[in-house]
Amino acid sequence: METKNNGQSIVGFGHKREVNDFYPTPASTTHALMKREKFTGSIWECASGSGSMSKVLEQYSSDVISSDIRRGANVYGNKRVNFLTTKRKVGNIITNPPYSHAKEFIEHALKCADNKVAMLLKLVFLEGVTRYDLFTKTPLKTVYVFCKRQKITIRGEPMKNSSMIAYAWFVWDKEYTGKPTIEWILE
Repeated sequence: METKNNGQSIVGFGHKREVNDFYPTPASTTHALMKREKFTGSIWECASGSGSMSKVLEQYSSDVISSDIRRGANVYGNKRVNFLTTKRKVGNIITNPPYSHAKEFIEHALKCADNKVAMLLKLVFLEGVTRYDLFTKTPLKTVYVFCKRQKITIRGEPMKNSSMIAYAWFVWDKEYTGKPTIEWILE
C-alpha cells in the first residue's frame, strides 16, 4: 500500500527530509530499551516531538522531563527548548535525536547527564572518521542492535524506505570503563 508523505524519505537529504528530522519513535522501540537498561534518577527526553517516546518513559519513571525545539499544539512537554544550548543537569538523557545533529546531541548529553545517555541512531552511525574520538574517548557501554527493522513513521504514516534502515540503541554509562559490547534485540 502506498502512502502519501510528499515523497519524503528518512534516507532523503535536504528538501526531502522532515523539518527538524521529526520522525516519531515507535513505542515498542522505547520499551525494548527500558527492558534492558536500568535508569536511576531523572530522565530527559530532549527531542520529544509529539511525545511518543516520553509517554513510554513515563511508564517506567515518575521523573521524566520532555522538551523539543519545535512549537505547536502537538509538541509534548516544554516547547522551543534548544537542547544544544541548555545547561540543565539531569540523571539520564534518552532520545531519538535529529540525525543531522546526532553527534552534537551526544556530546552535549554527556555534559548534561550524570548517569546514562541513550540515543536511538541508525546503525551506520558507527562509521566515520569524524566520530572515531566520540566512540573511543567516551563511556560507550552497549550498542543494542535491532534484529528486525523498526517501522519509523512521519506524522503517523509509514515512511518510504524506513524498513530499509537498521537502528540501534547506543548507551553511554558514566560509571562504565570497559570496551563497548554489542547486544541484539529480537522483538
